Amino acid sequence: MRRRAVLALAGLVLWASPARAQNLRNRISDLFTFGNCGQPLCLDGSVNAANGHGNHFIPAAASGNFAVISFLTDAVAVNASNFPLSATSSGVTFKFVGGVPVKTSNSSGPIFGERAQTLGKGRFLMGANLSGIRFKTLRGVPIDNISLNFTHEDVGNPGLGDPIYENDVINLRMSLYVDLLVSSFFVTYGLLDKVDIGVALPVVNTSIQGRSTAQINPFGTPAFHFFGGTPTDPILRASTATFGSATGIGDLAARMKIAFSTADAFGFAVLGDVRFPTGNEDQLLGAGSYSFRAMAIMSSRFGAFSPHLNAGYLWRGGNLANDAVLITGGFDQALNDWATIAGDLLTEWQVGASKLKLPGPVTYTIPYKRVIYPTDIPSQKDNRADASLGFKFRTGGGPTIVTNALIPLMHGGLEPNVVWTTGLEFNF
Repeated sequence: MRRRAVLALAGLVLWASPARAQNLRNRISDLFTFGNCGQPLCLDGSVNAANGHGNHFIPAAASGNFAVISFLTDAVAVNASNFPLSATSSGVTFKFVGGVPVKTSNSSGPIFGERAQTLGKGRFLMGANLSGIRFKTLRGVPIDNISLNFTHEDVGNPGLGDPIYENDVINLRMSLYVDLLVSSFFVTYGLLDKVDIGVALPVVNTSIQGRSTAQINPFGTPAFHFFGGTPTDPILRASTATFGSATGIGDLAARMKIAFSTADAFGFAVLGDVRFPTGNEDQLLGAGSYSFRAMAIMSSRFGAFSPHLNAGYLWRGGNLANDAVLITGGFDQALNDWATIAGDLLTEWQVGASKLKLPGPVTYTIPYKRVIYPTDIPSQKDNRADASLGFKFRTGGGPTIVTNALIPLMHGGLEPNVVWTTGLEFNF
């Protein structure tokens, strides 16, 4: 246990080195740093701090800090990397019969879901979307009110609580505000009558603001651990704050869709989507690893109404992000010649146990048995379900205007209350 704490602390100290102090990942780390020693939960004012007693909370801080920071930063980066892109085909689609283009759809198509129809050989879809996200909860816990408890290192006789000052606990309350503004530029080309290829380039702006307050709860008097002052007049509370933003290219996506059937009664296609780690991971602009999505696409058409069902698998690289099974179902309905309504239920089901382990409960045995829970963030799978509803409006001879709202329905991972999207599409 001691060895793992030392390794975690060493990694944290390297992470917080001055050479990298300006990236957003370390901005979140700053919310755990008090005092002047440059380490998390530094107690400069503690009794015999120079002899190491001021560092006795650092192993718990290193462990808990690393877990929470990894959770938060990975969740932000994954959201920036895997934000739903526009459908690969949009607008009226065609196939060629005897060299003559024939419509295979009447509506402007879905917004985030996929239909089996392809654009048609030689046709282009180009566009740009702007999406805004303000994260609100982490596994259902409001990120503007996260509570963490840090316990003392077991330095005396075996059993936490001996000597008596080991019963001291530091409670940390953290408020964090994280915003993403994602501008996605995309182009899809009908390589063949039933083969579309495309790329999507997101430009991401990530901004954070945070504040934390640490409160030492001494077990007895006079206080043995404190941020400043003296044992008879200790300072038991300390606060810190951080903010920052970064803008840059996110994770580039390359996509290919192959249609096997585009009949009205039943259409079937497959889609492959590769995300490249082009976004700066330290600035929370990208996931820092490759990901690959493979989807089976089924759709039908009944006049102006077109339902679709997508099912597939998302493979994520990296050490902390889990793979997921993806299921999306929805429809698009042409309301008239110029307006289409589109709705989707987008779900993501985590594969396997979470790779990120949050710190477990700590048991004190002296002077009496009690349990301290390091965090109020639950250990659970990060399954997700989002309801999407939007509209497409064709303009006379110009672009198609896209508006959409996406609302999370489950408390899995880092979630906003709503994601808004607006954009333009050109189909020619």
